[in-house]
Amino acid sequence: MRIYEIFYSIQGEGRESGKPTVFIRTVGCNLRCTYCDTTYAYTGGEEMDIDTILKIVQRYPCRNVCITGGEPLLQNDVLKIVSRLSKEGYSISIETNGSISIKPLIRFRDILISLDIKCPSSHMQDKMDMKNLDYLRDKDQLKFVISDRIDYEYAKEVLEKHPVPCPVFFQPVWGVDPSRIAEWILKDGLEVYLGLQIHKIIWGENGH
Repeated sequence: MRIYEIFYSIQGEGRESGKPTVFIRTVGCNLRCTYCDTTYAYTGGEEMDIDTILKIVQRYPCRNVCITGGEPLLQNDVLKIVSRLSKEGYSISIETNGSISIKPLIRFRDILISLDIKCPSSHMQDKMDMKNLDYLRDKDQLKFVISDRIDYEYAKEVLEKHPVPCPVFFQPVWGVDPSRIAEWILKDGLEVYLGLQIHKIIWGENGH
């Protein structure tokens, strides 16, 4: 696998927000979202075999692992590392951008799939594989990154057409006033969570 970095930090997003986690960041992404905060992981990194990755993960006093990117599902060995970490007893989450089928992941009953659906401000909404919404389980999570009212209404429409069994997070693009999105959620009575990137609140925009 091509790995950009492996680091130990606090999970900043979603239902595991606040939990100490070891992050495995893969290299490469097939999307180019306008607000992307990990453009540095489009290229670079180094090739690592699964044993090397596991040895690095084992250095940290933590049993929670998040595989992120870039886009992890572009990596040929991603299912192998998920399987290996699972056998080693790690609690695993995997963050994916919504453009690649998550169907191969659902056989892993113990992992948390964090699925994005891109909204219009990303300019990538037409790249989404909407069939992924049918594969989500109650233990997974769905995230919409929201910049403005157009994004918000788009996310609402997706949820009306594709109800999901898992928690849904409306996460403001970093720098967008979250109170606006909070007000819209409250006014419409949506059963969603307002997601804040707490790692950025703690360490700043580029920190972990």
